[in-house]
Amino acid sequence: MAEKNLEPILLMLDVIEGWVGLSRFAQWHYAFSQRFMLLKHFIDCFLCAGQMKIDDIDAFVEVIRCQSISHAAETLQLTQPAITRRVQNFEQALGVELFDRNTKPLKPTLIGTRVYEQCRLILREMDALRELVATDAPPTGLLRLGVPQTIGDVVLLDALKHLRGEYPELRAQVATGWGSQLVGKIERGELDAAAALFPAGKIFPDNIVGESIGKMELVVVCAKAQLPKRPCKLADVYQNGWVLNPDGCGFRAGLQRTLSDQGLALRVNLETFGTELQLGLVADGLGLGLVPRPLLERSAHRDLLAAMPLKDFKPVMDLWLIYPHFLGNLQGPVDAFGKLVAGSLQKIKSAA
Repeated sequence: MAEKNLEPILLMLDVIEGWVGLSRFAQWHYAFSQRFMLLKHFIDCFLCAGQMKIDDIDAFVEVIRCQSISHAAETLQLTQPAITRRVQNFEQALGVELFDRNTKPLKPTLIGTRVYEQCRLILREMDALRELVATDAPPTGLLRLGVPQTIGDVVLLDALKHLRGEYPELRAQVATGWGSQLVGKIERGELDAAAALFPAGKIFPDNIVGESIGKMELVVVCAKAQLPKRPCKLADVYQNGWVLNPDGCGFRAGLQRTLSDQGLALRVNLETFGTELQLGLVADGLGLGLVPRPLLERSAHRDLLAAMPLKDFKPVMDLWLIYPHFLGNLQGPVDAFGKLVAGSLQKIKSAA
């Protein structure tokens, strides 16, 4: 049964050889064959249990990701009955129940969870095979991008405008969130790439590529009238309290760790989303802020604010471009997105 299901892939190998020519085919045949043998192993393990389809596996994986048949149907652009039918086909082929249908939201059974992990490997390898033959094709369709909430307002407009000009057949869809949230979305296959702020030396999950594409200086800001007359330390000013993002923000977490290391408490006067709103509140004397320097320089409140020079707290974050290992013909647009985001921030620095 497994060999029969491998016939389309073997045929695809022959077709690829015809497309690219013998000389080019030979150059990457070894890498392809290694990938192929790994995929064959997964298929041998799974497809021998019955006649299965990749579409059924896709549906099963998406239902678990979304914890909802209706949301999975929206993601795959299918009807709910079609999703249900594919999941049932998959269960019948395996001869086991993969979901506990008495729970809401829908949850996998114990064996369903184990099958899910193997299915993710199968789909990842299928993506790798597609990537081998799709790299040269013009990118079309949806490009799902992520950016931190902190810098989205200052980098997205130019980046998306240039992407549209360079890749007119691509439609960008953008999500904002904290860095850890964006990493999670890439791991789950919900984003194709993201720009994110993390410390230098950040280690990402094995299935994610991280490229440092720039540096971002963070500054403690205060109302200009409250600026100390001489450089001071964090312990001298922390009791003023802070105007910060809600929990989950990497800037806030880094500040809290630094204070904790010094035996100091984090006092939050106000927490709110939006750097410009935070800077306005700081300008009104409601506490200290912690923001990227480029955002301070372009703020409408900058004449009322001052960067506070602290001897023992000079945080710098790296700007990372993160994406999965196999992007196929989306690699070019993703690389362009990273350069555009880094370029937008550099322009702000240069204009300061």
